[in-house]
Amino acid sequence: MNTELKEGINWVGYIDWTVRDFHGYKTESGSTYNAYLVQDEKNAVIDAVKGPFVDKLIERIKALAELESINYVVCNHAEPDHSGGLPGLMAVCPNAELVCNAKCKAALEMHFDTSSWKWHVVADGDTISLGKRTLAFVDTPMVHWPESMFTYLPEEKLLFSMDAFGQHYASAFRFDDEEPLDVILQEAKAYYANIVMLYGRPIAQTMARAADLEIEMIAPSHGVIWRSHIKEVFEAYQKWVVCKPTPKVVVLYTTMWKATEQMAQAILEGAQECDVEAQLYNVDSTHMTRIVTEVLDCATVAIGSPTLNNGIMPSMAAVLCYMKGLRPTHKKGFAFGSYGWSKRGGPTEVGQVMEEMKIEIMQEPLRAQYTPSPETLEECREAGRAMGKIAEEYK
Repeated sequence: MNTELKEGINWVGYIDWTVRDFHGYKTESGSTYNAYLVQDEKNAVIDAVKGPFVDKLIERIKALAELESINYVVCNHAEPDHSGGLPGLMAVCPNAELVCNAKCKAALEMHFDTSSWKWHVVADGDTISLGKRTLAFVDTPMVHWPESMFTYLPEEKLLFSMDAFGQHYASAFRFDDEEPLDVILQEAKAYYANIVMLYGRPIAQTMARAADLEIEMIAPSHGVIWRSHIKEVFEAYQKWVVCKPTPKVVVLYTTMWKATEQMAQAILEGAQECDVEAQLYNVDSTHMTRIVTEVLDCATVAIGSPTLNNGIMPSMAAVLCYMKGLRPTHKKGFAFGSYGWSKRGGPTEVGQVMEEMKIEIMQEPLRAQYTPSPETLEECREAGRAMGKIAEEYK
């Protein structure tokens, strides 16, 4: 496995092949916890790994340098998948200073016993000389925690980008040109949609600052390192940060006695009459990680639930809670579903949540009492056609 980014700069992280959940995000492709060793007149470790894997981090560092020679350990982000290994690492690097910004220091002090650590607190724009190379620090608040920052090596045109441009993707290879580009871009899209979509505005501001830097390589905290397809991932991010609509229709539903499913199928049929991509997902058999990834860049979305106990089916309620927290923007859509003896319930509550999510409502919820009539199914097809026509505008 090639771990060398540049001469004297190596990946020393951990590949987590078996992780399948990241606080609700289904990581079917595993993940990596990336850490990097920069060797110069002074040596620096950029980020740690998740706590259980710190021994592997230390082992990889020791293969390249004496632990006593580590002068700095940089923490770009205090979340435990980045910082969990810091207590173990700082304990075996007696000469190392922990480099982070003030907000990160405060967060780390709440996570760990830091009483024995030596600190080097930096501010936005500060630098540390390693000798031939310089560490430059760029605050990136809310990308995606308040204390987040980038570390940049101007002499190497190398950006350690923390969570930005990352992917939950385990691979025996370390670089973007060693894996199929469509695969890693899809993983990057899923990562963006499920981890940082909520923070589109600060990410856009951060990207504008990053655009002013000369960058030949991006080394994120998760996934592969970008060295050949930086242009492609930057262009993708520029679309994702604004949830730029594509000619795509998404229909989401859950069902009890197949009535809402029939309506969903009819909506899809109407959308398929248009020249757009049309997707149908039963939320009971599709993980919300996939759902949110597809909603990220759709133009229109229809969301359906039957009525249970005068409310939404629990599986749809969970998906809507997850999606509402991530705040996809620039969508149009409507609610639909079946009911029994009261029109209150599933479709009404779905519509209310969609309004709270700032989805532009195309029409009143489509409802079917017990089972949809032929007339109701035709209304669904017509609604699907309307969705498709809106989506066609983005071709």
